Amino acid sequence: MATPLIVSEVSKAFTMHLRGGIRLPVVANVSFSVRAGECAVLGGPSGAGKSSILKMVYGNYGVDQGQIIVDHHGQLVDLATANPRTVLSVRRDTIGYVSQFLRTVPRVSALGVVAEPLVARGTERSEAHARASELLGRLNLPERLWSLPPATFSGGEQQRVNIARGFITDHPVLLLDEPTASLDATNREVVIGLIEEKKLKGVALLGIFHDADVREAVADRIIDVTTFAAGKVAA
Repeated sequence: MATPLIVSEVSKAFTMHLRGGIRLPVVANVSFSVRAGECAVLGGPSGAGKSSILKMVYGNYGVDQGQIIVDHHGQLVDLATANPRTVLSVRRDTIGYVSQFLRTVPRVSALGVVAEPLVARGTERSEAHARASELLGRLNLPERLWSLPPATFSGGEQQRVNIARGFITDHPVLLLDEPTASLDATNREVVIGLIEEKKLKGVALLGIFHDADVREAVADRIIDVTTFAAGKVAA
């Protein structure tokens, strides 16, 4: 599908239960699409709702109004109304996600953490580990760390494991939430290269990048989130 992700008239507000149930509007009438082979970037100041939009697209946040349509195995699925089993299926096969933080699994090696998404999709473990090794090598994570659980790694080392895990699959849509935030200049360049490779393979990428140099290098289009401002707090 030429446009595998369409967000249409999406609104979101949070209920502040500790403040008497006040409703805090976040975004309203969010509408955009992302084409195959394009990297669209959510732009705007901190607090504008960029992360909330990304989390709604991934299904972490519910949607109050609107549609989030994704091409899943040739079928159009509305993630705003999809049941949990369908959302999990979409995450496994259609929408990948690279967050700012690695959720480590106790006693699982860095190599195993990176390879797991491929193994879950039926790839032979040896092949998955070979691909994980290639990515960890490109991201300059010392080989002596590959067999260790990443819970004790530095922030930058954990983020490289996180990036490798997110980029290892061939999901047709990939969400990027500040993937270069903890990286040095050398590894930021590696990530820029990985994003360009995904674009050449026809992946639709939607990301948040506070690093202006990275944003300028990868963005085909900036989506100004301030145009979706939901207004002031309403009771």
